[in-house]
Amino acid sequence: MATDSQTTGPARSLSEKFYFTVWRWHFYAGLYVIPFLIMLAVTGLVMMYIAVFSGRDGEHISVTPTGVALSLEQQSQAALSALPDATLVEWIGTAQADRASVFRVKSEGTQHLVAVNPYDATVIDSWVRQAGWYDFANDIHGTLLIGDTGDRLIEIAAGLGIVLVLTGLYLWWPRTTGLRTVLVPDLAARGRALWKSLHAVTGFYISVVLVLFLLSGLSWTGIWGEKLVQAWSSFPAEKWENVPLSDDTHANMNHGAIKDVPWALEQTLMPESGSDAGIEGLPADVPATVDSIAMLGRALGYEGRFRINFPSGETGVWTLSQDSMSNDSDCPTCDRTVHIDQHTGKILADVGFADYSLMGKSMAVGIALHEGDMGLWNLILNTVFCLSVIFVSVSGVVMWIKRRPSGAGRLAAPPAPADLPLWKGAALICVVTSLAFPLVGLTLLAVLAFEVLILGTIPAVKRALS
Repeated sequence: MATDSQTTGPARSLSEKFYFTVWRWHFYAGLYVIPFLIMLAVTGLVMMYIAVFSGRDGEHISVTPTGVALSLEQQSQAALSALPDATLVEWIGTAQADRASVFRVKSEGTQHLVAVNPYDATVIDSWVRQAGWYDFANDIHGTLLIGDTGDRLIEIAAGLGIVLVLTGLYLWWPRTTGLRTVLVPDLAARGRALWKSLHAVTGFYISVVLVLFLLSGLSWTGIWGEKLVQAWSSFPAEKWENVPLSDDTHANMNHGAIKDVPWALEQTLMPESGSDAGIEGLPADVPATVDSIAMLGRALGYEGRFRINFPSGETGVWTLSQDSMSNDSDCPTCDRTVHIDQHTGKILADVGFADYSLMGKSMAVGIALHEGDMGLWNLILNTVFCLSVIFVSVSGVVMWIKRRPSGAGRLAAPPAPADLPLWKGAALICVVTSLAFPLVGLTLLAVLAFEVLILGTIPAVKRALS
């Protein structure tokens, strides 16, 4: 293969020029995306296995059942006594009789989790929330530990990851060989040819899942996710007839980077207590307490592990919730959130999976799949998928190293065609992409401008990156 098609080699056909152009874009996208893909796969595996075997919120802390469980009021008072100046934030129910009750409490400005034996109200353990290995991996996975800047870098990587998949599928498509050669790796090959076969075939088989994971990840990001998709897909609080609304959104029930609220509700305004609005929930003579709210939840159909958020202030509401986002269940279509007026006990809002928008439903299922929440099959699928992503990323680097001339003081990128065919069409694609994925489109425009204006006019830069 010629090392510089702009100056050597026979004239290429338009299809050959387009192939080399796509290869070059695939290569440059890979330079940026590969470190992120490896990071996302590794941290994703760490979080998934911690959630399964250790639990995210103490859900695997065991106790020995002895008789009948004490009231939640007694258990909550024990949790409060474990920390100074504590206030109750949330009760996290147990999925089994031999598991501890967990309370989220706020003490001196810090959120803690307190595990309580439900049979004798003794405090088993307490710890600062978001201080474990799960939370550390989650912060890397979402922000690279550098806040919004990390979020934006990951958003660009996820978008370019989709570019990487699409260009890779174009390169993978058989042109002169049979379909079998691209569906089954050529294990008889040696050297770079073997790595190329393994890279292409593995990449093909994970391509659909990779795009789905990248899209669900993008939906969490700060620009495409929060500002565009989520803003247009959130449940409209106006559907709650004559219910007074707070200035707070459901996202206020989240704690930092940990997502406790379904994606479709995060930007939805919370209802307020203190009016005659709502439908019958608790009987008029039954005060709203954590025990009566839990009984109401079971009467409404909540089973297994569910949560109760305590009211915050005079206008706050009791909130019953069970969703796969919080690892409460392995059934994303069973998501349900119910708000109750703390003064009247009336139900102000009741939102389930069926009430979500199409995008909200897609995200509920997609996030559960993304996190491996849907059972053993999901755990196995995600494990194989993440290991495959790591392999495809590493094999891409190996192919580049084997292709790069020994001792070359340059990048050894795929050769650029002499006249950059269809660059105007590429520019149009970049503009359209900018409208759908702003950060990704702007990045593609910047790369295209660099290719045309810098590489095309500065020989030293061209040599270094060729």
